[in-house]
Amino acid sequence: MNDVFLSIGTNIGKREENLKQAVQLLKKQVDVIKVSSIYETAPVGYTDQPSFLNIAVHIKTKWNAAETLVVCQSVENELGRVRDIRWGPRIIDLDILLFNHDKIETDSLIVPHPRMYERAFVLVPLVEISESFESGQMTQARDTLDKLDLQQEGITLWKKAEDFNREGNV
Repeated sequence: MNDVFLSIGTNIGKREENLKQAVQLLKKQVDVIKVSSIYETAPVGYTDQPSFLNIAVHIKTKWNAAETLVVCQSVENELGRVRDIRWGPRIIDLDILLFNHDKIETDSLIVPHPRMYERAFVLVPLVEISESFESGQMTQARDTLDKLDLQQEGITLWKKAEDFNREGNV
């Protein structure tokens, strides 16, 4: 089984419900091991849009990286993801952050995610759920996070993992 860490974000509609639905759809195709707390974050890149809710999810799957990407895209499609503006508003966004300890670079997928070390909204939930996953990538993520000012980065706790997960999400 492959260890995979995903980042999931949303800033359109019923944001928390979007995250719940994404996790439930993932559970139909992979083993969901752990889901982080929910964090609210300011938009990055295209800033004229609502704030995001973000989580990280640890999954185990028999699928290879390309097949896992297809699973993520199928969840996005089922929830109505539309790609109009780069970094623009979206109902749901699933990104593969880490796939085992692999480094992958294809036309459709780069792992570790190429911008994950630049984004507190990715690193905070990822580090929260990855305490037992040791790799050079996680060491770099933890070291980067230690240097960030989370208040300046615009990230705040929305709902603790135990509260989100108590609602049947894992």
